[in-house]
Amino acid sequence: MRNHQGHWKKSSASTKAPASKQFSIAEDAYNAFPVTLNIHAMPFEDYEPFTFDAAGVDIFGMKGGNGPPLLLLHGHPQTHEIWHRLAGVLAQHFTVIATDLRGYGASAKPPSDAQHTPYSKRAMAADQVAVMRHFGFERFMVCAHDRGARVAHRMALDFPEAVDRLMLLDIAPTLAMYEATDRAFATAYFHWFFLIQPEPLPELLVGAHPDAYVERVMGSRHAGLAPFAPHALQAYRDALRQPGAVHAMCEDYRASASIDLEHDRADIECGNRLACPLRVLWGQEGVIEQCFEPLVEWRRVARDVSGRALPSGHYIPEEVPDELLAEMLAFFEATEAA
Repeated sequence: MRNHQGHWKKSSASTKAPASKQFSIAEDAYNAFPVTLNIHAMPFEDYEPFTFDAAGVDIFGMKGGNGPPLLLLHGHPQTHEIWHRLAGVLAQHFTVIATDLRGYGASAKPPSDAQHTPYSKRAMAADQVAVMRHFGFERFMVCAHDRGARVAHRMALDFPEAVDRLMLLDIAPTLAMYEATDRAFATAYFHWFFLIQPEPLPELLVGAHPDAYVERVMGSRHAGLAPFAPHALQAYRDALRQPGAVHAMCEDYRASASIDLEHDRADIECGNRLACPLRVLWGQEGVIEQCFEPLVEWRRVARDVSGRALPSGHYIPEEVPDELLAEMLAFFEATEAA
């Protein structure tokens, strides 16, 4: 963490789990597919797996490297495995914490409520801040994709003292996207409107064949399934097969279409904008490029914004890892050079 003079200090905290640990998954009402979830994939072999109790919600992650703290957050319907092509190199420059969001991967899937509060981005952001504080990092940098980027957006608003620099991958602000919805966007992002339907319809349909959901949703984008390493794609399949995983995913989206919008509107009304440096990257072959003006939208809610399109579709960390790595090193290491 940083001391009072603004310099980074190495974390003294650690939470270790056996590298070979596995979770045995049984069947439940929505997921009729038993699976054993391997939580330690080879690309993270130099990382330590951990599970941290964030106010009653277990958050799983991988910790590795040494240097300024960097939090990595994944998107839908994925896990921390999206960073597997970057994990080794990033650990040479940063202390990397790559977690599974609540409701995803090996993290807990808490019960929800009528307002979807447990899956609000406010609650999900608080989990991640608690993880970083556990490891001794009061201030840190964040790179986040898709759903994780929405969590990171909320984190930087609710915990401005915690987020030093923020990189968001292939999103525009949630409120802006909903308010600008047209036929092209609704068709391309059909899952935004399917998953928010009342329980249990989406849960029953997706839970009947979660592998098909993963493969069809991810494979329908620009590059098909080609960018995904077999072990990573299997990790995403296995993650969605877990008891409660489909319901948690739906609750994430239901929250984004309800309570999260209330929080976003409240920030706009009181003039609360992102204060930290924000770097926005998106795929030039993706929906954000086709349907929105991301820099225009982000400059409405943030003070210091830069960004550009990368030669990819939606899944930037897996489609163009070298280009993303160059962006990350330039943006985040500028903190140390300043």
